[in-house]
Amino acid sequence: MTTHPQASPPLRWAIIGTGGIANAFADDLRLSDTAELVAVCSRTAERAEAFARRTSAARWHSDQAELLAADDIDVVYVAAPHSAHHELAVAAIEAGKAVLVEKPFTINRAQAEELAKLARSQGVFLMEAMWTRFLPHMIRIRDLLAQGRLGELRMLTAEHGQWFRRDPAHRMFDPHLGGGALLDLGVYPVSFASMVFGAPSSVLASAQFGDTGVDGQTAVLLQYEQGVQAVATSTMQARLDNRASIAGTDARIDIDPTWYRPTSFTLTERTGAVERYEFPEPGNGLRYQAEEVARCVRAGLLESPVMTLDESCQIMGTMDDVRAQIGLRYPGE
Repeated sequence: MTTHPQASPPLRWAIIGTGGIANAFADDLRLSDTAELVAVCSRTAERAEAFARRTSAARWHSDQAELLAADDIDVVYVAAPHSAHHELAVAAIEAGKAVLVEKPFTINRAQAEELAKLARSQGVFLMEAMWTRFLPHMIRIRDLLAQGRLGELRMLTAEHGQWFRRDPAHRMFDPHLGGGALLDLGVYPVSFASMVFGAPSSVLASAQFGDTGVDGQTAVLLQYEQGVQAVATSTMQARLDNRASIAGTDARIDIDPTWYRPTSFTLTERTGAVERYEFPEPGNGLRYQAEEVARCVRAGLLESPVMTLDESCQIMGTMDDVRAQIGLRYPGE
């Protein structure tokens, strides 16, 4: 557990949504002294009550407005399906709660920019829950990049592949819920490329679609200035090795499977010299984003300097470009 001598009282959290990521996040909140899970919310009373019981939350709600009206909640974590992110985040911001929105931030860039504008105008903290960005191995990688250890950066590759049993009722296969490989899985490698290289100058993409109208797998080539490239692949039809690498003129970083979760990596110099970086980690790795929220809120910040709102909007813009190329539209867009 993280310890902070003379620490401030823990932030009081509420979770909207009861899926797998919400469960993992609730488990990891127990590992941090910066957080206390006060309430959970689901569309049905049965699911909300079961989630509260499993996570030891103080209470449960099946009414979102009732939850957001509570005075004993500091931060709301929106962990509902993608298509509900914008609506729920707007309601939480207007209620004056700090908000952590599960990735992808929204369905598209327009929604992301609306959230950023609203949070800034209301003076409310808002952040995308790209939890990988805050993991210890990613922090160390950013340090090595800042030191110039890789030389001139040239290439990044990252993959995210999981196998999902075909089920039209599951959110991954439902276009009304923002299903498909790109938004759920592909956002990880696209965000990773953004962390390393920034915004791409051009995007090339290709996809294979399933019979429910969402992409089953998508490959993306991101081009940057000076010929730098990133390759981001995602599939929900096969379990990939889920590795990632960053290559420069002087050295290469290879991140162990699974690269977007707590893991280790190797730095290999052009001479063949190898440095190994290990990061033993309890839990799922999700507590670090909660601790970033606590750090920012206590400092009076309205956004994280590590995962800025402008970058989240830019990433959604890249995803929009990919979807335009592969012909993926969601109902209501």
